[in-house]
Amino acid sequence: MLASIAFIIGTTLMYSTPLIYTALGGVISENSGVVNIGLEGMMTVGAFVGATVTYFSGNPWVGFLAAGLAGGLLALLHAIASVTFGADQVVSGIAINFLGPGLSLFFSRFFFEGSTMTKPIPLNQMMPRPFNGVFPKNSFLDQIFNQYATVYLAFVLVFIVWYVLYYTRFGLRIRAVGEHPKAADTLGVNVFKIRYIAVILSGIFAGFGGAAMSIAVVSNFRPTLISGQGFIALAAMIFGKWKPQGAMWASLLFGAAQGLIVYLGSTAINISSQILAMLPYILTLIILTGFVGKAVAPAADGIPYEKGER
Repeated sequence: MLASIAFIIGTTLMYSTPLIYTALGGVISENSGVVNIGLEGMMTVGAFVGATVTYFSGNPWVGFLAAGLAGGLLALLHAIASVTFGADQVVSGIAINFLGPGLSLFFSRFFFEGSTMTKPIPLNQMMPRPFNGVFPKNSFLDQIFNQYATVYLAFVLVFIVWYVLYYTRFGLRIRAVGEHPKAADTLGVNVFKIRYIAVILSGIFAGFGGAAMSIAVVSNFRPTLISGQGFIALAAMIFGKWKPQGAMWASLLFGAAQGLIVYLGSTAINISSQILAMLPYILTLIILTGFVGKAVAPAADGIPYEKGER
């Protein structure tokens, strides 16, 4: 029994990590007043770049940082469209969601001899496990804490984002332009600059989320690797009421659903694999329609700002 619980908790942490990174990106962007439903596309690009750079460089940390950079560059396009040109943020995000997978598949074919999958990353090039060997092998604590470094980094970033948003001048400015950009502008805050930074940061975090999937959870990139994870992260952000700690708990809940699927799939319990695969998405729908309650987004979320408007 204890072994089963430890297995589910360990798997939950592993599958929650990409969602936590990406949901944090959504929190930052939407607190600045820019809707970012392009997280799926940014996450996909991050997964591809992370796996590719790690494969060729042999260093997972270089791949991880490159994935963040790639996600940030894709987010820059969203920022140009939605902040500078005042385009519809939902339409821009949808375009990013088409562009991300398209670019990933194009460059995958270019770098890997026409294949839509990157080559597997050797085990010695995977993310390190800080607590590997600390606890007896396959013990309760080993199954829970023997995780990749990306897992622990995700939780550290939750605390950092929470602190920055609520206890620093920069965080105050992000929330100010997300609630009342005109008032912030009157007080001398550069709304465009803050929103640009927030959107690019959201892309960097989504890129990290994709890389956490491709160079930690699995060892390569494939076309179906992300498939909906970005949208689940978006749901986690809403379920978490646009707060870093809330997004983390929601991501853990969705990760637990995935952990339960993996556990049930490894037991003799006869449940259709198709039904198990649907569980995270069904859970997302149930939570968003029945349990979110009065989740209130930042007042100016999704509203383009034009300097001089009333």
